[in-house]
Amino acid sequence: MLPTIAALRRTLGAPGSHRALAERVLAQAQRPSAAHVFTALLVDEALAAADAADARLARGEPLGPLAGLPVTVKDLYDIAGRRTLAGSVLRQDAPPAAQDAAAVARLRQAGAAIIGLTNMTEFAFSGLGLNPHHGTPRNPADHAVARIPGGSSSGAAVSVALGLAVAALGSDTGGSIRVPAALCGLVGFKNTQSRTPLEGAFPLSYTLDTACAMARTVEDCLLVDGVLAGAPLAVTQRAPGTLRLALPQTLMLDELDATVSSAFSRALSRLSQAGVRIVDVPLSQLAEIGQINAPGGFSAVEAWAVHRDHMLTRREQFDPRVAARIAPGEGVSAADYIVMQQRRREWMARMRHRLAGFDALICPTTPIVASPIAELKASDEAYFKANSLMLRNTFPVNFLDGCAFSLPCQEPGELPVGLMLAAPGGHDAALAGVALALQALLQTPA
Repeated sequence: MLPTIAALRRTLGAPGSHRALAERVLAQAQRPSAAHVFTALLVDEALAAADAADARLARGEPLGPLAGLPVTVKDLYDIAGRRTLAGSVLRQDAPPAAQDAAAVARLRQAGAAIIGLTNMTEFAFSGLGLNPHHGTPRNPADHAVARIPGGSSSGAAVSVALGLAVAALGSDTGGSIRVPAALCGLVGFKNTQSRTPLEGAFPLSYTLDTACAMARTVEDCLLVDGVLAGAPLAVTQRAPGTLRLALPQTLMLDELDATVSSAFSRALSRLSQAGVRIVDVPLSQLAEIGQINAPGGFSAVEAWAVHRDHMLTRREQFDPRVAARIAPGEGVSAADYIVMQQRRREWMARMRHRLAGFDALICPTTPIVASPIAELKASDEAYFKANSLMLRNTFPVNFLDGCAFSLPCQEPGELPVGLMLAAPGGHDAALAGVALALQALLQTPA
């Protein structure tokens, strides 16, 4: 991996150092280990941004927060002059974007050297990261078994895990930042939806989509979040002894595999020993989400609205598993959709009330580690079961319009495991203070 942004910045003082870094990661991005990570490399644009950073450094001018640093962008954000593929072959005949997406424009304003567009699950509709059209990036965490990277921001996660970027712009509709961050050993930050602009991002669900990023550390995620939001959060790291965290007993601790269970238990023990108060709470409201979504769910309904014409005329060109998830949206009536919205608002109010008095909710990001790619490619049953499990713990945060971090909590030599911290919407700064405190505890040798 690359050093953190702060550490990297301290090493980039020599003439041409930003260009040398960009050239190195661009060369590494074309190695076999990076197969299927990118749908396009932006060589000329990345080198120009690196050269601009070197020129400012030579003139003694201040650098932007991401000046000359390699960053990747999920291929559902518009890049001026390029087609936005969104992981599909159906978009290959779409017109090139007229302008950059708002989030991309802000990355450029911060000086980022955008080295490429990253692969993803077709139309962002899966938490696993498989893509039959453009291939599936291999999770770098396991050299012996080809495992999924998580999705839908699959290439985004692998680009950071391989050391090709300091951060990756992705999106999160049901866990698409936090799941791949957890499976690849990274930090993912899903902010409150309204904090970051979605203009120019190809939609999955207008209700649930969030523009956000993943990186190596909480600090790096917060720096990128400040760029994307147009203003940094005012964050104060909390003292462990002041923290009170809610541990849900409904759904989120069910069906944990042995690796996740062990890593999460060790993490809880370490936090408790440091003075963090962890309180078991029923949080039975989590079991209501399925009932509220029973007519079809926001993602299927809103994805059907986006893809209706192609689903009716070119369905054979979709990833069949993605098409199967979009199709239920066809039969949902306007009345059912409105009732879903109303019931969700009522649920959100009850959840906010129930979580009042806690600094965050804590649980495993995913109940299982990364599955072998071959197993999920071979079986629809295995695919849909794994997908449901991968998104089970993360999706309620989107349904709440909340904010959340995924922090790595595995020991060296283990497959990556994520620990999720979540809070209601608008509590991003307070949650970040909790994440900084827990990151320090989890990184301290036992």
